[in-house]
Amino acid sequence: MNVLTSRAGSGPGWVVAYGNWLFKHRNKVFPLVLLALFAGFPPVLAGGNFQSDFWLNLLGLVLAAGGQGLRALVIGMAYIKRGGINKEIHADTLVTEGFFAHARNPLYVGNLLILAGLFVIHNSPWIYLAGGACFVTAYVAIVAAEEAFLTRKFGAAYGEYCARVPRWVPDFRGLRATVEGMAFNWRRVVLKDYASCYTWVMTALALLGYEALVHASMGPYGQRLAAILGITIPLTGLFLAARALKKSKLLLP
Repeated sequence: MNVLTSRAGSGPGWVVAYGNWLFKHRNKVFPLVLLALFAGFPPVLAGGNFQSDFWLNLLGLVLAAGGQGLRALVIGMAYIKRGGINKEIHADTLVTEGFFAHARNPLYVGNLLILAGLFVIHNSPWIYLAGGACFVTAYVAIVAAEEAFLTRKFGAAYGEYCARVPRWVPDFRGLRATVEGMAFNWRRVVLKDYASCYTWVMTALALLGYEALVHASMGPYGQRLAAILGITIPLTGLFLAARALKKSKLLLP
């Protein structure tokens, strides 16, 4: 068995129970945890100045954009409904095509990359420790709960899938053939992920503004805030346009 793969349904019962609870309440719990972390610990300038910190912020944005790019690739090729039904884990079919042929949880890997990017922008060591531990543990629990459900529902078929596909770290072998053999549905990407994309980008901008205010004595924070506002306005316009398209059903996937 590939060292990157893991068998399914191996989590302790309390981990599965915690994962089911998080799955149901994550849309409330995750934002509150992030807000508490970012509000509780002030951002730290890399190197003690805005010049050095610029490169760290750029790294954070690249990490987050990479996570968003992975999510777009996954959704555009073969979408799996992660919202469940009535906020409980559910699956009508076992999705194994698209990027799911290379990793079992690529959307969650994308989420973790986005979170890592936000943590890098904030750059507090306490955020790295507490935030990293909190969200890695959360996603491990959610995946354990999903694996327990999928094992019960799909049995041997899911076990065979787990035996050949890594849980977390993608196996890129054959990715080119996967991409060439599937049509990329960009409409589905826009409709399914516009809100998530807007949320993390706005969070990143808020962190940059927060950083400028906390360290106002070290630079022209007024100009920085004006620049952030200048980016926020058109992004919000794009968000509202995507929302209107979704409601009008003019951009059906």
